[in-house]
Amino acid sequence: MIDIAPIICYMAITANTITSRHLENAIERRQILNWKPIVALMVGVLAVATAAIFIRLAQREGIPSLSVAAGRLVFASILLTGPALRRHRAQIKTLTTNELRLIVLAGVFLAVHFASWISSLEYTSVTNSVVLVTTSPLWVALLSPLLLKERLSSWVIAGLVLALLGGIVVALGGDAGDPPTRSDPLLGNGLAIIGAMAAAGYLMIGRQLRQRLHVITYIWAVYSTTAVILLGVLLITGGTLLGFSASGYLWIAMLGIVPQLMGHSSFNYALAFFPAVYVSIVTLAEPIGSSVLAMIFLSEYPGFLSILGSAFILGGIAVASKEQLDKARRRSSRRVRDSEETPVIS
Repeated sequence: MIDIAPIICYMAITANTITSRHLENAIERRQILNWKPIVALMVGVLAVATAAIFIRLAQREGIPSLSVAAGRLVFASILLTGPALRRHRAQIKTLTTNELRLIVLAGVFLAVHFASWISSLEYTSVTNSVVLVTTSPLWVALLSPLLLKERLSSWVIAGLVLALLGGIVVALGGDAGDPPTRSDPLLGNGLAIIGAMAAAGYLMIGRQLRQRLHVITYIWAVYSTTAVILLGVLLITGGTLLGFSASGYLWIAMLGIVPQLMGHSSFNYALAFFPAVYVSIVTLAEPIGSSVLAMIFLSEYPGFLSILGSAFILGGIAVASKEQLDKARRRSSRRVRDSEETPVIS
């Protein structure tokens, strides 16, 4: 029997961090740096780190991976429907044809991401799966200059290289673990890489749409689209969301609340402030949290290479963060100076 108290405590701490409205009120208009998107990224990493654990626990209850993916998105979409329609109905009505096409495309990418990555956890270890699925910065970096016209600075490239090297080292240090279906690292690792490629497309589209759309409008539209796509695939393949244990539904609900609503939504919020490459690099910290949780709840212990690789990942994030933080400070400083130099007309 798994003691879920530590998981609930971890979830509560994270929830308290992201839902606290006092944080917004405490930030002054003339601060040197807007900390909200940075806090959102930190909370996002903490929240998504729980995903692999909840997925494994749901799979141990006999729930197929595709059902886990569909249930996760259905639950998140239902929770978002009320706030989206109450507060953002006007913006939803103004969605253009091009924005609707991009939302559908983002939903397709997200559906492929979840279906492939969640399935990978049936065949390989948590560490291998999570590390490989977070190689999405590689694919974002390759495509961003062409699709988003975002230049890659030397700091971002250096951070990307360090983080990806760390991911490779972590993957080399992990074994197949104790997957619920069978030990097949080649299949599991391949599915995780497909998930990373799909996540890159989802992030790049999000970078475009979040320039105009409120985060609630965007995530409700994309999550709902993804849920419909996964339910359609589930129907075609003869799957179901019914007949599972109460514990199984609990883990699906936790997936919808913690990593989905709190984690992915935090990243989508940050996309309005940071380039897609930078946001995806920060997500590379996820394997560290997932590995620690897997050690505690699944008895999967990382070796020396995993620890060394984690250090590379953190170093890469720090290097990539330097330029972004410097730019944010310079922008905020200019706004403060402009405000101070503007005469007050009364």
